[in-house]
Amino acid sequence: MPHSTPPTLAPAWLPHSRLMPLPDAQTLDWLFDEGSLTRRLTRLSNDGFSVTPLFEGWQTLRDDECAALELPAESQGWVREVYLRGHGQPWVFARSVAARSALQDGGLNMDELGSRSLGELLFCDQAFQRRAIEVCHYPLEWLPAESRAPELWGRRSRFDRGALSVLVAEIFLPSLWLAASAHPENC
Repeated sequence: MPHSTPPTLAPAWLPHSRLMPLPDAQTLDWLFDEGSLTRRLTRLSNDGFSVTPLFEGWQTLRDDECAALELPAESQGWVREVYLRGHGQPWVFARSVAARSALQDGGLNMDELGSRSLGELLFCDQAFQRRAIEVCHYPLEWLPAESRAPELWGRRSRFDRGALSVLVAEIFLPSLWLAASAHPENC
């Protein structure tokens, strides 16, 4: 079951320039790092990184996702929700979406990824261009029940390749901050 229950108030996704008040330096560094999150998590976990799919399938995209992808409201898209794990611990909840029409013509088989990282695929394909990172406090209602906590930082960015656009949101869970604090040399 996807985690898309409408929150009482939709989040405002903001670029770095409009973010106030600023989070601590470590959080800022993770939020606005433009490198591959998969590679960074692999380093932090000393190769103990894995991906656990939670949901994959067609559904109506949320309003904020349609706006970010420049789609009409209530457009259909492929939704992929996963945990990015370090040593079995869920460190990041990720939700990736793409419009049905763009996927059918774009040559990206999101439905065949399984436990492979979509982020790694996007970073390995030089044709994808990443747009600016936006951040917010991610709504509780959009998180899996076992990961719900208030004020979790999330970030998202859009990756474009021709007519294909993929919106990737990554929400940093408390267990990531514990691991990053315990092993700052691997961050």
